Amino acid sequence: MSKSYRLVAFGCRLGRMAYAAAQASIGDSEFDRDTTITERPGEPGVYDAELSAGWTIITAVNGGYLLAMVGRALAAALPHPDPFTVSAHYLTSSEPGPAVIRTEAVRVGRTLSTGQASLYQYDESGAEVERIRVVASYGDLAALPDDVRTTALPPAMPPYEACLGPEAGPAPIPGSNAIVDRLRLRLDPATAGWALGAPSGKGEMRAWFELADGRDADPLSLLLAVDALPPTCFNLGMMGWSPTVELTAHVRRRPAPGPLRISITTRNLAGGFLEEDAEVWDSEDRLVAQSRQLARAPRS
Repeated sequence: MSKSYRLVAFGCRLGRMAYAAAQASIGDSEFDRDTTITERPGEPGVYDAELSAGWTIITAVNGGYLLAMVGRALAAALPHPDPFTVSAHYLTSSEPGPAVIRTEAVRVGRTLSTGQASLYQYDESGAEVERIRVVASYGDLAALPDDVRTTALPPAMPPYEACLGPEAGPAPIPGSNAIVDRLRLRLDPATAGWALGAPSGKGEMRAWFELADGRDADPLSLLLAVDALPPTCFNLGMMGWSPTVELTAHVRRRPAPGPLRISITTRNLAGGFLEEDAEVWDSEDRLVAQSRQLARAPRS
């Protein structure tokens, strides 16, 4: 639910990202610390968590960050380590603070296990409010065969140094812009006109992606990456809140070290909703993740 909150602020604050001096490692980075879960004693499959204010835009928590946190809980609850397919429905907006994730194993097989999970927070009376509901299948990416037969091609975009980074954006808007400081996004100039008041009119967005502390990508952080770019509707001249309704991500293989390239396209905006198809490519030109989501178009 928080995607457009995050991205509106990104568009107003592209130039204020902080770059870390040293590279963090997987398991010892801000992303890992902020997606920490703790299983409740005596309650198997139930995990307590703290939604960090560091992954907010304006007032809401980023949807990809939420997906990664629920993904971590499912990895702990299921016998297989890696998300293969994860489908999430965003029900209510999340806020920084305590949360509980309740998981259930639906089926456990030899190569795949399927589970479901819901993340809850608490209302003023202390009652649980469901924020996001997920169904996912997990396996072992390291056990997959190396055979690849594909017509997919990496996105045609300028090299990292030629894309638009911290020097490109105008002043921030009021509210929390915390997540902007936790990402390194460098936009393809052909898809960055919206940030300068000149949208291209095409439903496209492309960028290089890294975490700001330099942590390399892994299957869990790919769940963040598929929801990390500005929405394509910005380049259609529609600025504003574009909340995610449903998102399905497919993780295809473990990414190689180095920056990722992400390409997102929209072919159909109709009835107040749009789809976004994302591809994530690693530094070895391998397609490592794909996703599709349905989102509401900004209201004029």
